[in-house]
Amino acid sequence: MKNTIILSSFLALFLAGCTSEDVNLDPHVAYNMSPEPLLTYAEKELSDYMTTPSVNENNFRLIMQYWQETTYVNESNYNFTARNVSNNIWGDNYVNVLNNLNKAKELVEQYQPGPSELNTWPAKKKNQLAVIDILSVYTFQTLADTFGDIPYSQALNHHQFPLPAYDDDRQIYESLISRLKTDLNNLEEGAGTFGSGDILYNGDIGKWKKFGNSLLLKLGIALSDINPTLAQSTVNTAITGGIITDESQNGLFRYLAETPNFSPLYENLVNSGRDDFFGGKPFIDFMNMTSDPRITKYFQDVDGEYIGQVIGLAGEFSAFSAPGIFAYTPITPGNLMTHTEVAFYLAEAAARFGIGGSPETLYKNAVRVSFREWGFSDQDAQTYLTNNPYNASNWKKSIGEQAWVAMYNHPVVSWNFYRRLDYPALQAPPTAITNAEGKVPVRLQYPTLEATTNGSNYAKAATAIGGDRLTTKVFWDSH
Repeated sequence: MKNTIILSSFLALFLAGCTSEDVNLDPHVAYNMSPEPLLTYAEKELSDYMTTPSVNENNFRLIMQYWQETTYVNESNYNFTARNVSNNIWGDNYVNVLNNLNKAKELVEQYQPGPSELNTWPAKKKNQLAVIDILSVYTFQTLADTFGDIPYSQALNHHQFPLPAYDDDRQIYESLISRLKTDLNNLEEGAGTFGSGDILYNGDIGKWKKFGNSLLLKLGIALSDINPTLAQSTVNTAITGGIITDESQNGLFRYLAETPNFSPLYENLVNSGRDDFFGGKPFIDFMNMTSDPRITKYFQDVDGEYIGQVIGLAGEFSAFSAPGIFAYTPITPGNLMTHTEVAFYLAEAAARFGIGGSPETLYKNAVRVSFREWGFSDQDAQTYLTNNPYNASNWKKSIGEQAWVAMYNHPVVSWNFYRRLDYPALQAPPTAITNAEGKVPVRLQYPTLEATTNGSNYAKAATAIGGDRLTTKVFWDSH
């Protein structure tokens, strides 16, 4: 983790689009190094993006109506252009994550093993390249799920393609599934990898296999409505390969107590000295209505009550429930893939395709896993399930609403469940910007930097997806 501290001084990467050689290659980066620090940095940047509540980067806690802004409510009303949010997301993922993973890949490929390594290096090299590529697949999926068509095949070849074309998001998905299957086949336990440079799993290839198969499950589930044949085969392959089945296998980035390596939640809620967020009324009302004990961990009470503010409206911080203590703790880890997330995919696979067991049983298990994640007992979960049973006649509502609650601290993933299952039934605030067309966003608009510097490719992509709007659906969101 010390590598992160060192790299933070080196990698002052531009938060800019995948648009030109100048904005994608940082002349100050010390690339003449081993791949381990680059992997560490990429893992941290990916976790930071998925975790941060910064309105400049990740507003999905607001979109999913978990939180509401206290004073400046632009983002709660879906105005993401004033802060160039998409520019920052583009830079976070293409520059800070993918470019550093790509450079790590180049260093692994260029490495010349010494005489003592000749027999062991080929397998270790495969492991290292597979780990790098699994993280790249994760990042590209996140970008495609956010924007639709994105630069992919030309994205990281800056010398040849300084202004990369956009690939079709459906074809990107097919490529990611193929890549991930190859990566999983290349992983070999006991053959070595990155060791302590890998913050997620400390070089444990067995756990990387479970992470990779769980990611394959995630890719397959996403295709359920648009390509059920590929979805089912991908889900079956993932389950057969071995997915995350307990919390010890979670893909977590473990933050440290000291700056600059504490949690982005702590950075924005404590270190900033600001009180920018409290609970959103739809979410807190739902938890109150269902007598959900997890609310005591998710939020702080106001004189014994849990109170959320109307979405889109400002309010006095002390009058509404602040985020829970976990968000004010510097070492709260960042979630990349959790047992809870995987358990809900299994429930959905069973409900959709009859894969893996009884939908009701797997639904109950997913809720139990979420309760355990937050420190509650199976009996607590059973009491909750008795009052909130599985509804086979409207399984999307049952799974969608419970995934909404369970993915509270994984808002990017929660947005995917919402778009795919059409639950919970969120409503846009009447104060939302005109561009939202009275709806909760189902996509983010492309960065303005892309429109100005990669205009031709941007225009083609905008036309191909049906318009660069908040209401344009990505390919798998067919309802």
